[in-house]
Amino acid sequence: MATVERRSVAESVDGTASGEMGAVDWSRLLGSAAVFGSAFLWIAIALESIMPGMLAFGRVALGATALALVPAARCTIARADRPRLLVASAFGIAGPVFLFALAEQRIPSALAGMLVSAIPIFTAVVAAVETKAWPSRERATGLTIGLVGIVLLAAPNLGGSRGDVIGLVMVLAAVLAYSIATTLYAPLQQTYGALRVTMWLLIVSTILLLPLGAVGLPGSSWTWRSVGALLVLGILGTGIVWALFVGLVGRVGAVRASVAGYLIPIFALVLGVGFLDERVEPLQIVGVAVALVGGYLVSRAAHRPQPEAAERPVQVGTADPPTIHMCR
Repeated sequence: MATVERRSVAESVDGTASGEMGAVDWSRLLGSAAVFGSAFLWIAIALESIMPGMLAFGRVALGATALALVPAARCTIARADRPRLLVASAFGIAGPVFLFALAEQRIPSALAGMLVSAIPIFTAVVAAVETKAWPSRERATGLTIGLVGIVLLAAPNLGGSRGDVIGLVMVLAAVLAYSIATTLYAPLQQTYGALRVTMWLLIVSTILLLPLGAVGLPGSSWTWRSVGALLVLGILGTGIVWALFVGLVGRVGAVRASVAGYLIPIFALVLGVGFLDERVEPLQIVGVAVALVGGYLVSRAAHRPQPEAAERPVQVGTADPPTIHMCR
């Protein structure tokens, strides 16, 4: 049996491509941001007749099924990497999709999407802790500005109902979980490839969410509108886009891939206001702008390639490095 070459989080968090992001990388990032941003609209529509637990379960189950149809994804993960896969599934997919569904019962989809602007900030902090590479002065300034933006975003709802506050906390908890998991995707993707890793992330998440789906099934009804939203959310907004994003993380690194968080709030805001007539306070628009400035400062610090990665040839424009453990 072939030996699987594994890289630690510290070795992998910067990705395999140490140069500037190319056109293919930016296309993947923009596409991921657009689909992730639209997910908040589809969640709101699906929740009209489907309970949160059933929505979360159905979403990941559909995504796993879609990827399982691709032969390249249907390979196993080595036993030694399964604990990391379990943690990434729980923090990166199962927990957040359920928290977002619960949160959107309490706060508008546009607000939930705008709070995602905290992802680049949270990811930078998590990456710094895991790699013990503490932020530069520029990044520390960006983190401070970003936190101010998050406070401005949340401020109008902090004085509202208890449900509003709970919804805010749920979204921020989901964003933090996403940020933790994002730093775990790179070593898995660099070993096995995006399709295989994403399919197993979704399969494990489906198993984790099965009890919540069973609880939510009796209270759910199946209107064409909600079912249609769930199908789009599961197949496109969970299966396909997560494979795209996991591949991007492995290539350009967790912090740079989290730049998608700059754009997700814009798509979520436009769709929530345009299609659901949601109301957004002017202070929250200011908060998004401030958070994005902070996120930009966090991500613009010089990218430092790992020595080991710098010595290996990198295939520019590909999602996966040439050391992927092939399926046999």
